[in-house]
Amino acid sequence: MAATSSSSARPKDEVNQIPGTFMLKEGRGLFSSSHNDQWTYFCITVRGDGDTAVVLFPEPTSDPNDPLNWPKWLKVVNFGSASVFVFFTFVLINILYIPYAMLVADLNFAFGDFTKALALCFTGMAIGSVLFLPWLHKLGRRPLYLFSSCIQFAAGVWLSEMHSRGELIAAYFISGLGGGLSETLLQITIVDLYFVHQRATMSALFVLVQTSGSCLGPLAAGYIVMGQDWRWMWRWCAIFLGVNLLLVFFFFEESKYIPALHGEPIREAIPPQQDPKGKSQDTLAPAHDTEEQQQQTTISTATRPAINPLIKRKTYLQRLALFTNTDAPIKHHFYQPFVLLFSFPAVFYAALTYGTLTTWYSTLISITDSIVPYPPYNFSPASVGLLTFSVNVGSIIGAFVGGPICDKSIVWLSGRNKGVFEPEMRLYMALMATIPAVAGILMVGVGLAHELHWAFIAVGFGLFGFAWIVMGDVSIAYVTDCYQDLVGDVLVAVVFARNVCSIAVQFGLSPWLKAVGLQDLTISAAMIALFFMLMPIPLLFWGKKARARTAEKYRRLAHELPSYRAT
Repeated sequence: MAATSSSSARPKDEVNQIPGTFMLKEGRGLFSSSHNDQWTYFCITVRGDGDTAVVLFPEPTSDPNDPLNWPKWLKVVNFGSASVFVFFTFVLINILYIPYAMLVADLNFAFGDFTKALALCFTGMAIGSVLFLPWLHKLGRRPLYLFSSCIQFAAGVWLSEMHSRGELIAAYFISGLGGGLSETLLQITIVDLYFVHQRATMSALFVLVQTSGSCLGPLAAGYIVMGQDWRWMWRWCAIFLGVNLLLVFFFFEESKYIPALHGEPIREAIPPQQDPKGKSQDTLAPAHDTEEQQQQTTISTATRPAINPLIKRKTYLQRLALFTNTDAPIKHHFYQPFVLLFSFPAVFYAALTYGTLTTWYSTLISITDSIVPYPPYNFSPASVGLLTFSVNVGSIIGAFVGGPICDKSIVWLSGRNKGVFEPEMRLYMALMATIPAVAGILMVGVGLAHELHWAFIAVGFGLFGFAWIVMGDVSIAYVTDCYQDLVGDVLVAVVFARNVCSIAVQFGLSPWLKAVGLQDLTISAAMIALFFMLMPIPLLFWGKKARARTAEKYRRLAHELPSYRAT
């Protein structure tokens, strides 16, 4: 398979010529790589005890303003701020059904009104992601983050004061418009701040934040509705969004980075004829470690470059500038996501996988929250939130097991592959999560159809939550590994496809449910999900070839970005 193939001699275009393929693990001997489209050699050194090192990729510069060189606490602040925004975006989406019975009684809403509101919310997210992303490249992360946060805050206030179904639908559309950049912004932040061997863990935390908003939000909303009333459910959202808006204004630093001309890469090219000690290339053939040496080999991280003292760190006010403007054109960003979606197989896979998982979760929640308040379950709003909280339990397990294991596995697989990393190495984890995903969908839907005990349904939600984290993490990490310099457009394509799937299902859910019944709907959903979840199989065989075919197009598009790192 492409993910683990290796050979004793690697062709010139194997390492760093194919998008996503690069040297991740250093060891004894001479490995070839490319930098800035020129074929160069790197002398890979090993400590006397036989240690190997994980190569930092992308290569950080010596510029203290490079986000890759930021201190850990500052990265946590930026990632945390963006995570709060994503969290409340999905809180607003998923608390809608918590006061279902109350809204039906107080405002005479019908089930169709709820599905229309969610469909328009996803429509707003689709439009917002395409409409705002180009300005994210043009103006920087901060202004779009602040603008989107203001829209979300306004939507929360409007929802808390609504009196008609028209207001519900309009406010949810506005909420979706403001939340359209939430997922893309957080993933771009991950690419701005973290190295490849850290991204699966961070992407797992991203999906965990998303699922936590989807699960913890309804849980808290249930108790708020019972203790206060349904209007306070949205008022508290507005309060927290307002507080986060202030925190973002004062503490979220711009992570858009324009590489400085005086920044130095971590590794410098070494002439093919010599190593640092002046030995000829012929003497640098890979050494064959003894079995004892191989057993003693450990993994560490490659040394970072020293920060250049001549480059001054930007002041606090400079780092909080409202705009980080560039002169690069942005017109192509309005249509480029759609080009990527249908011409890059990795993007197509991530879009369908991520879209399928999120769509079926929203479907299961919509159906569950409209059934369990009535006999035979008779759940209170708080009990409804507790039932769906099991998704979060599974998600936490998936995040703290799946993400780190995925990151560790790619280092191990790269070691077996002559130190070369292939993005397809991540896909094995996705296949492992297929069974719990399908089982979870069936347990929830069939359990509700046959009025089984709520614990059976809760276990189904937990299984689905675990699979959602693992597969969502893998799909996002995989596509960002393949095309990291186009991550903004790539993720807009992924999120747009997700929203289109959600729009179609939410608009068609009510008539679909009436036509075939809950059990047949659930079985159909599980089989559709299974089909898309098996997409990693062809990618394991042909994913690398697809990346090779799209390499020239990828680099041409990437060079148009002002922050392109020439990877």
